[in-house]
This record gives sequence, structure tokens and C-alpha cells, in this order.
Amino acid sequence: MPPIRARAAAAPSTDTPFDRTGPHHPMKTLPTLTAIALALGVQAAAASTQGVVISQVYGGNGNTFASDYVELLNASAAPVSVAGWSVQYASSTGTGHFAANPVVALPALVLQPGQFLLVGLASSVTGAALPAPDVTGTTNLSSTSGKVALMSTATGLACNGGSTLCSPAQLAQIVDLVGYGVANFFEGAAAAPLITATTASLRAQGGCTDTDNNSADLGTGTPSPRNTGSPASSCGGVTPTAAAIFTIQGSGGTSPLVGTLVTTNGVVTKVNNNGYFIQDAAGDGDSSTSDGLFVFTGSAPTVVAGQLIQVNGTVAEFNVGAATNADTLAHTVTELTGTSALQVLGSGFSISPLAIDFPEVVNDDLEKVEGMLVRITRSLTVSQNFFQGRYGQLSLSSGGRMESPTNAFRPGPSANAAAAKNARRRILLDDGSSFQNPNPTPYLGQDNTTRAGDKVSGLVGVIDYGLATSTNTGFGDYKLHPTEAPLIARKNARKSTPPNVGGNLALASFNTLNYFTTFLDGGTADGQTGQGCSLGGVVLASNCRGANNATEFNRQRAKTIEALAAIDADAVALMEMQNNGPVAVQNLVHGVNAILGAGTYQVVPDPVSGTGTDAIKVAMIYKPARLGLVGTSASDTNPVHNRPPLAQTFSHPNGARFTFVANHFKSKSCIDATGLDADQGDLQGCWNNQRVLQAQALRAFVAQLQVSSGQPDVALAGDFNAYAQEDPIFDLTSHGFVDEIQRSAPGELAYSYVFDGASGRLDHLFTTTRLSPKVNKAIDWHINADEPSFLDYNLEFKQPSCTTCAPDLYTPSAFRSSDHDPAIMGLKLVAPAAR
Repeated sequence: MPPIRARAAAAPSTDTPFDRTGPHHPMKTLPTLTAIALALGVQAAAASTQGVVISQVYGGNGNTFASDYVELLNASAAPVSVAGWSVQYASSTGTGHFAANPVVALPALVLQPGQFLLVGLASSVTGAALPAPDVTGTTNLSSTSGKVALMSTATGLACNGGSTLCSPAQLAQIVDLVGYGVANFFEGAAAAPLITATTASLRAQGGCTDTDNNSADLGTGTPSPRNTGSPASSCGGVTPTAAAIFTIQGSGGTSPLVGTLVTTNGVVTKVNNNGYFIQDAAGDGDSSTSDGLFVFTGSAPTVVAGQLIQVNGTVAEFNVGAATNADTLAHTVTELTGTSALQVLGSGFSISPLAIDFPEVVNDDLEKVEGMLVRITRSLTVSQNFFQGRYGQLSLSSGGRMESPTNAFRPGPSANAAAAKNARRRILLDDGSSFQNPNPTPYLGQDNTTRAGDKVSGLVGVIDYGLATSTNTGFGDYKLHPTEAPLIARKNARKSTPPNVGGNLALASFNTLNYFTTFLDGGTADGQTGQGCSLGGVVLASNCRGANNATEFNRQRAKTIEALAAIDADAVALMEMQNNGPVAVQNLVHGVNAILGAGTYQVVPDPVSGTGTDAIKVAMIYKPARLGLVGTSASDTNPVHNRPPLAQTFSHPNGARFTFVANHFKSKSCIDATGLDADQGDLQGCWNNQRVLQAQALRAFVAQLQVSSGQPDVALAGDFNAYAQEDPIFDLTSHGFVDEIQRSAPGELAYSYVFDGASGRLDHLFTTTRLSPKVNKAIDWHINADEPSFLDYNLEFKQPSCTTCAPDLYTPSAFRSSDHDPAIMGLKLVAPAAR
């Protein structure tokens, strides 16, 4: 089973251009795990660190044998006491806890190396008798799929690892785990195979194989139970093979000694909370083999940096994730597990860091220094800080910040080449622990923030590999656990006011990140209780997507109001507003007007044709002193839209007229995506085809508006969920619409969003060709995309609501008021007579 080192959780990615159309916005779906949780509810637990493993599981009582059983084996080279331990069972995917079934306490025995222990369970009147069990219980195991846990406690495990996720403290009590069949809790990449009434789940090599991966370590075969009186297994008493660290590492991606019990020695270079790194004091002088190695302990190590130690352990390859794609499969970390016979041979030793340049010349060059102490010889740029508060991690890149490939290039060879270059440029700066929500938050700069675009230098530490996203089906990357405090310099200054866009009129677009006046607890901003949000005509509190409660809402509201008051545009297109008529948007207007003055903004009324059936909608506000409404608002009723575009024609005091259209296209989330809407592997994500259809429908809608209003000047704004060179945007720009942000800063990196460490523009401002010459400037105001998510309004994982969580560094400022940057455009409208 994977050691608890990759701390990503099974939520929708919290830094993606995904639709916020689930029960809540993504940050709120991250469970408090120390282990990986799969998107289907699968949770990983700690590896067997005591040397005792579950070697057989049989659930077909009444068939081959009369009783179900679980066989244990001390596969280590040292005696192990099982006093106070227990064997526990839970169904494969049900909601019942392990504690819902009888706990079988183990006797106060010391298992010698290679000794078995047989746990006899539920029995039938048919079938052969077991060899005399060493302990018995009444648990009835499934003959096809289930979960068996060997626990270091006799207390029932009050979780099931699937629908009821286990806490870090509970996971730490699991000595070994076998999930078989369709179990949703197992070690490694997948569960062990299905068994039948006449077969058992058998650990390979007579029970000796333990590479922390149920699917690889266990197969099916004829049940052959063994007890404490059975002949000892050879694996428990085998003499470890002496091997230098560089021999263990080998010159490839995986160790040539996987599964081998070895003894090795090295200098401790870095101690983490669940293991430590050692490095050969001399090395072999071969640049193709690493001289460093991670030793997994699963708990706080007893060694300290600078000690020369010798240790026994089994060589394993730690898989950082679910291994569902070639990228993850290709990256495992060589390590020692099940360690024993630790000896401190001396103290006061030091290893000189190996100077390395960056980026990699060839992707995965850092494999050659995996586990080694290195010094990166150049400063790097912070490209992403989304996981800084949650996991103590920053994404860094060489050569400046990374750009989303399809933000700069059309999908195809050039974009693919840019993606490959990004992969060579990036590395993770990790705090060197498996803890979530570390306190204090690491790597903070001035203003209690570290912004994307800041510089980091003095990078000295050991090289590891781990997940770079919030799901363990995502990609991984090499990471540095620093042994010296890195230096962080502010190179991307905060701007408390947006840049001046000039002209005599300002338009803006702002994704509010689910501004809901009805909360997940059923409360509302005006004090009601027991309320809900509408989604597809169904009203439930669970359909709400914004604040959990009034406390969170007031924090969200303060930030959103500060942002809109600073933008101070004459008309603003808003995305992700609660679809509850004028209620949510009017609440926001009241707040902004309290700062800017009564009556400064008014709400553009919803169109007669409606705002769709999604829980969120687009909305629009405007300054009546600066603009007049011409006719009524309109929306596109084409069913291809998830959130119908909202259009309003305005008149300027000088007599000029134009139409403003708010948009929010389908997200890149792959939920329910099939056929052409599935991910086509072209870096555009899922639902690209629908977004193209939405762009085509929008063009037709604009043409209708031009006819109905008699005004050819149209501006489009919103979250199009497509980067600047992707198909939906190309459809618009190749049919006469002008990308004003790109036109204002040709050749520069224009972005409003950061995802997987790369910056790009999902939020756009377009104009028709006649209106374009009147645009003075269009920009993104970088108050959100560059800021870490822990500065937002949410209370999850923050003190004082969670005393063991990270500090609450929230401020009622515009910074991190959303996850998208607002976009602002200045127009120089000319009176009709002056045309």
C-alpha cells in the first residue's frame, strides 16, 4: 500500500476550470485525509510497517473449508509481538464500518520471523476442518469481495475507507490491509482479484511478497491455511542481501531488487515525519545511478540528520497515485519498507549537495538523483500556490512562470511541445511532511502570501516524487524537500487598485465563485432557515454551492464587495451568481452601494425568457448615472447553453449605444462527458465540442441582437472556460470577434486563471469589429489567480474552527475573493453625430 506521503484527496480538482455545478465548490469537497482518496471513494492506508502481513484470506466457509479464515505471517527478519492487535473486516463497498463487525483480538504472542498465525472465523457444517486456529472469531467474510485489516489496536475501526473515510489517526493503526474483489479500500493501485467460494486470496511467494500493492502482491488459488505450528516461511528468516544504495536504485526507473530484503547503510540527510532519506557517503561516481534512498517508517523516525546508519528493509516501489495513466505508471519511488535492525554507526557526518541545473534536458532526468541531496543552481518562479496551505507545497518553474499550452498555441504539435517543455521546467517545493494544513503555513512572504510570479532561490534539499494535483489520478512531479530555508522574493507585487484602462466607459467581467445567499446549512442571508437552492427544478440545501453558513457568507461578501468597488466599472457581467431571481445579485449591489454611495449600481432585470435551470446564472449590474437601459434584457434560449447568455443594450450620455453580453460556457469537468465531449487528448479538456456549439450559438444570438436593437456594437464578456487558442475562442475570433485583452498586450502572458501550475485566460473580453477601434485598453486585474487559496473566505481546515488546522489568514480585502481574475475594458465611445 502507498505510504502516506501523497496527500491529495478525492475531490474535484480544486484549481481547475471545472464547473462549480456539484454540491459545493471544489475546495469544500476535500476530505481531511493524510492518505490518498480516489475519485470513486477509494482511500489508501498506511503500509505494513511492522513486518506482519495478511498472507491469506478465505471466505467460502462450507465449501473447501468449513470455516472462513485469515492467515497472518511475520515476513520480517525480527520477532514481532501482536499483543493488543486485532483482525477486523468490512464489506467491499458498503457503508458499514469495520467496527460494525466483530473484532477478533489476537493473543499475546510474539511471532518469530517466518511464523504464521491462523485466525479461524465463521463456520459451516460442511467442508474440511481448518488446522487448529490460533484464535477464533465469528466474522463472516465475503467469498468474493471484502476488506480485511490487521490493526495495532483491539478497538473497532470506525470507518470503512470508502464512503466513510478514515482519519490519519485511524490509518496509523492499520498494520496491514487486504482489499479484494471490488473493495474500495486497499493497498496500492488496485484491490486484489476477486475470489470465489473455493479459492483464497494468496500473497505471492508463500506470503513473503509485500510491495504495498494488493493487486500485484496477491493472487487467487487453492486455500492452504497455516498456523503457528506450521513450518516457518523462509522469508522471515532469510539473511538480508548486502547492497549499496546505488545498487538498490539501479540505473532505471525501478530498482532491480524490488521485493528483496536488503541491508544497506548511508548518511541521514533529511528526516520527515514518516521516514528519512539516506545517502551513500562516497557514491559510485556513476551519474546514471542515484546515491540516495528514502526509508519509509510510517511514523516519526528515531534517526537524526548527520548520522551514519545501517538498516534492513524490503525494497519497494512506491506508486504515487492510482496508476491509471502512463505518466503515473512511469513514476514510482524506490524505497525501503518494513525496516528492522537499525544501527547508528556514527554521527556528525555531512553530504555535500550535488549542484544541478534546471530545467531537465530530458523529462525525468531527476530520476538519476532521486533521494539525493542537491542544490538547484538558479532561482525559480512560483507558478502555483493552490496547495500551499493545504499540503505545504508550491509549484516552481524555471525560466519564468508557465503558460497553459493552449493559451499560447492552437491544439496540436505546438501545444503538445509546450506541454512537454512545461513538464521539464516544473518541480514541487514540499514542506517534507505528510501532514495536511500545516501550522505555521510554510513559505509565506510579505502580506502573509506568496504570489505566483514570485522568485525562490537557495534551493537545497533532497529529491522526491509525488502528486502535483489534488487527485491521485492526476499527474505527479519531482519535488524538493528543503534542508535549508529557501529565500522567497516578491517579484509580482500586489496591486490594490486595477490598472487604468482609460476611455469614457469601463466594462468588466467577474466570476464570483458561487455567490449564494442561500447556504449549505439551509440558512439564508436574511436569516431564514430550512431553505434550499434550485437545480433542475429541485430545491435542496445540498444544491447550494457557496458559503456553508452565514459566517462564511459574510466573509465572502466582504471580499467580493471590495473587489467590485475597486473595479468601479460602469457595467459588470457576473458569473456564478445564485439563480434565485434578483435576490443574490441585489444583495451584492446593496453591499457595493454601501461603499460607493446609494444608487451607484442597479441590477439589470432578468430576461423574460428566464435564466436557465442551473443552480448558478450570469447576471449584470450597471451604473444608472452612467448608462441607460435601452429596451429589456434578453437571453439566448438555445438549449445548448448551460447558463443562458444575458444581453442588455445600453445608451451612453453622449448618445452612443452598444450591447453587452454576459457568458459562462460549459466547464472542462469530465463528469458525464461522452463521445466528442470526452477528453480527446488535445489539451482542451472535456466538453470542448459543447463549448464550440455554444460559441456558434452565441454568434447567432449576437446577430439577432444586432438586428433587434439596431446596434452593431456588441461586447462579449465572461468565463468561457476555454483558453485563448482553443476551439471555442478560435470560432469567435475567426468570425469577426476581436480578443481585446490579447490586442492590448500582444506577445505578453495574459491570464486570469492558474491550473496545474500553468497560467492562462479563461475569462475574455471580445468586441465586434466596429466596436473594437473604440477600445482603449483591456486587462486582467490579478487579485485572485496569483493568490493562495487559503486566503479565501472558507473556514475549512482553518483555526479556530479546527484547533489542529492551519492559521486563519483571511482578510476582508479583494485578494482571493474568487479563483478567477476580473477582466476590465475601457471604451472611448463617440457620440453618433461625431462618427
